[in-house]
Amino acid sequence: MRIIRHYEHGGPSVLRVEEAETPQPGPGEVLIRSEAIGVTFAEVQRRQGIPIGGHAGLPGAPGGDVAGTVEALGEGVTDLSVGDRIVVDVDHSAYADHVVADAAWAIRIPDSMDAAEATLLPSPAQTAYHALKESGQLKPGETVLIDAASGGVGHLAVQIAKAMGAGKVIATASTQAKLDFVRGLGADVTVNYTDDDWDEQVKAATDGRGADVVLETVGGDILIKSVALTAQFGRLVFYGSASGDIQSVNPLMLSRMKTVAGFALYAMLYNRPEAIAAGQRDLLDMISTGKVRPVVHERLPLVDAVKAHELMEARAQLGKVVLVP
Repeated sequence: MRIIRHYEHGGPSVLRVEEAETPQPGPGEVLIRSEAIGVTFAEVQRRQGIPIGGHAGLPGAPGGDVAGTVEALGEGVTDLSVGDRIVVDVDHSAYADHVVADAAWAIRIPDSMDAAEATLLPSPAQTAYHALKESGQLKPGETVLIDAASGGVGHLAVQIAKAMGAGKVIATASTQAKLDFVRGLGADVTVNYTDDDWDEQVKAATDGRGADVVLETVGGDILIKSVALTAQFGRLVFYGSASGDIQSVNPLMLSRMKTVAGFALYAMLYNRPEAIAAGQRDLLDMISTGKVRPVVHERLPLVDAVKAHELMEARAQLGKVVLVP
């Protein structure tokens, strides 16, 4: 089978296509014939040598969200059968024709569901859903600010927030095309965060009070300004630092009863499996009823992993970039 690996850190060109033996599932695992692999920005950062999630070792074999068909079961797997269509977050060796995954994290998907769209379920959709519901404690009628709203997580967060009853969704992005994209998905207000006065535009859209829930994944100056834009008793949820710029938040900025919460999907998976299961059911219902529409920006052949990472680094995508074996 084919697999993508890299033996040094650097730009997208370090990714190599190799031939390897098809892996066999161990206890609690399943072997999947891949139909689609969702590319995540975390894997771009790991390829660069940034230890996201605590690891960026060599040789590297990127992880991702894999949709496909179960071909073999490891010892002890009883909840799945050969032939089931599933999607699952895979920590490493995901860019491949066949993938071994933890059966406990698998999500069954209907035969009618597009595999590429399904890759948005495990990481992007679950992150958006639980950042809003669990960490953000979003209540109907509240105002939500979503930074970097045109990406894999952001474009789903816009739709999920509306489905949860948000009164106003303010979405930020870096180009007019991205702003048009998120407005088409239901954002009530769009703001270009490259404008010098973007924070003043957001403040004006909230009549000066700020947003009740803020989802922030850029870091740097955007994070600091987003804290300032959080309303009294509001909740800012920080789930990444795409800019790589880590800033300290002055505790005095939180004096108006603001809360800053970190979010990591793996912490939910390991410690709140019942919440993950409930979220999966809610998300599948939102998608099946048309309240949420996963958007695939581009489907690329597996061998074009370099191009996929180039798209991610350029922040050029509207939605998800997917590799297809």
